[in-house]
Amino acid sequence: MSDENKVLPLLPLRGLIVFPTMVLHLDVGRDKSIQALETAMVDNREIFLTAQKDVSTDEPSREELHEVGTVAKVNQMLKLPNGTIRVLVEGLHRAQVEELTEQETYTQAEVTHVEERQEATVEEQALMRNLLDQFEEYLKLSKNITRETFESVTDIVEPGRMADIITSHLPLKVPQKQEVLDTFHVKERLELVLKTLTNEREVLGLERKIGQQVKRSMEKSQKEYYLREQMKAIQNELGEKESKESEMDDLRKRIKEAEMPESVEEKALKELKRYEKMPPSSAESSVIRNYVEWLVVIPWHNVTEDVLDIHRSEKILDEDHYGLEKVKERVLEYLAVQELTNELKGPILCLTGPPGVGKTSLARSVARSLNRKFVRMSLGGVRDEAEIRGHRRTYVGAMPGRIIQGMKKAGSMNPVFLLDEIDKLVHDFRGDPSASLLEVLDPEQNNTFSDHFIEEPYDLSKVMFITTANNVGAIPPPLRDRMELIHIPGYTEVEKKEIAKRYLLPKQVKEHGLTKGKLQIKDEAILKVVRRYTREAGVRNLERELAKICRKAAKLIVSGEKKRVIVTDKTIEELLGRPTYRYGKAETKNQIGTATGLAYTAAGGDTLNIEVSLYPGKGKLLLTGKLGDVMKESAQAAFSYIRAKSEELNIDPQFNEKNDIHIHVPEGAVPKDGPSAGITIATALISALTNRPVRREVGMTGEITLRGRVLPIGGLKEKSMSAHRAGLTHIIIPEENEKDLEDIPDSVRDDLTFIPVAHLDEVLKVALTEEDDES
Repeated sequence: MSDENKVLPLLPLRGLIVFPTMVLHLDVGRDKSIQALETAMVDNREIFLTAQKDVSTDEPSREELHEVGTVAKVNQMLKLPNGTIRVLVEGLHRAQVEELTEQETYTQAEVTHVEERQEATVEEQALMRNLLDQFEEYLKLSKNITRETFESVTDIVEPGRMADIITSHLPLKVPQKQEVLDTFHVKERLELVLKTLTNEREVLGLERKIGQQVKRSMEKSQKEYYLREQMKAIQNELGEKESKESEMDDLRKRIKEAEMPESVEEKALKELKRYEKMPPSSAESSVIRNYVEWLVVIPWHNVTEDVLDIHRSEKILDEDHYGLEKVKERVLEYLAVQELTNELKGPILCLTGPPGVGKTSLARSVARSLNRKFVRMSLGGVRDEAEIRGHRRTYVGAMPGRIIQGMKKAGSMNPVFLLDEIDKLVHDFRGDPSASLLEVLDPEQNNTFSDHFIEEPYDLSKVMFITTANNVGAIPPPLRDRMELIHIPGYTEVEKKEIAKRYLLPKQVKEHGLTKGKLQIKDEAILKVVRRYTREAGVRNLERELAKICRKAAKLIVSGEKKRVIVTDKTIEELLGRPTYRYGKAETKNQIGTATGLAYTAAGGDTLNIEVSLYPGKGKLLLTGKLGDVMKESAQAAFSYIRAKSEELNIDPQFNEKNDIHIHVPEGAVPKDGPSAGITIATALISALTNRPVRREVGMTGEITLRGRVLPIGGLKEKSMSAHRAGLTHIIIPEENEKDLEDIPDSVRDDLTFIPVAHLDEVLKVALTEEDDES
């Protein structure tokens, strides 16, 4: 650095760096800058140029100016019409500010001249060659620098000047160029410029690569646009209005409107993009189209609003169904909780019972009472797991499972979904569909149900599932564990009569073109149809018989034989023929060795006469009447109890060695089984052995132990109805069944006397009499 100091006018530069030996034009507009130029022109034309740190400052202080600048010579000055001055300056050498002095009209700077070595060392020569090579490579990528510029740079022998000139041609920011200007040491300056140039070359290369990619992409999109426009024109000429493009737009719009979860929408758009690129003739094209269509039509967001009015729902259930109080109560409980919480996972109800009791129609009524959509899916004979979970898309003709199909049919996420005949599922080598239903019917899992075709989790937690079954034992235990079982045992005669009057008969009269005035069926006639022409737990056959009456009546009216048909219990046989069934009736007098039991069958209740006969023999016990294993064991238990208690019962202890005993239950062609005939068999045996008659008006039901205890039974309601129908007045029941009396209709309970017992001794006191009516 030279010791020679100069005092020169200062010209601050905005966004610009002037290097030594550079020649360039500057436009000067600030008053102080113009005064500095004029002062320089008066003296020796030299001026000090340095860059501002902040370009927005009009009057920069020393702290806002860079310390190192360039002493330049003003070669030309030209006043422009707008008041600014254009000057041509030539950089002479580096200089560093020592002191700034404010004059009246401009700023004066005292600067120190920075001298540079002109000759290059060997190391600097190597750096210069490397720098030239990099500059040449940069030149190939850049369009802003001409070849002539490069050739002029190659002629430079001074290392510092070469670094300055190359820097001046690079598109660098002011701080980067100032850093080069601040570097006085020539070797360090060469290394800095080489590093900067290398980095710029890499950036320019990457920029060019990106530009080429964008250009290719634009060319491709332009080409595709051109081809699409051509295709549209060709299709319009051929009369094919619908193009794949409009189809794509429609699908894209439907995907947006479906309000899918984010992950599902992303998958749908991705598949749509694949579909767009595929030719229509491709086999996979139709598979993808079908998949996207399914994603669009499945309800992902739609929910029907529940009508949470418990009184309205109760009214609807009572309108559609007579009886079934427990089921109605459970549905109303669900509604009550829903009304309080506004959010409840759908319960899994399983309605069990014989065919024809109204399980399916009840589920439909539940949907109507909730104002929900109703979907029914029959599981009878389903043996393939794919029926539930769907097929994978790799298979030809793949489709979603019937659960997803049902949800599409419902169009909402909270329908009432009926899974009918769940006990009829079949499993074989193709899979176990009941295992697939575990995820559907488990409230903890079904919010992320996975269908093999859809491949995305689907929320079933808002669905109210109702299942039906005839035989609970046929439902797999894990599946049964996830359901709330509600048993519908069947209808009593009184209930069947009311159902016929309220629902079945009006329906059949309407379907057969009749009116209430043309056909009238008396209550006694309906009751006779129930008792003598049908034997079932439900009402299907009853409806068929009523339809038969309507047909016969229609024929009589159309033929002109009658204008109005009135059906009574006396005239019913003219329309339906001879009765099909008979029912048990009470004995007309007390008899020895005959007791009346009560049985529960799939068709309701019935009475069961058990007869015992003794004759000389060796103690053989003969059981007839097509008895099942349970009834045979009941007879064995009763026989063993009597042998053990023979002295207390005043029976000959050797009776089993002197007599053969024959126990018979009439109607031998009808299979009979069940654990409730023990006390009836024991009573009939003791009556025969003690020669004491059994009271004819007494019926009984209950199982017996070897110690004489009476065990509880099921189906008390149906058994009581059969006893009432048969004309019995007293019913012996197990003591533990006393709680079930509230289920029995009042009309039946008022006519019967129920006698709860805990031991066989109590049964004998009520059932046996000292009178001998046989005489």
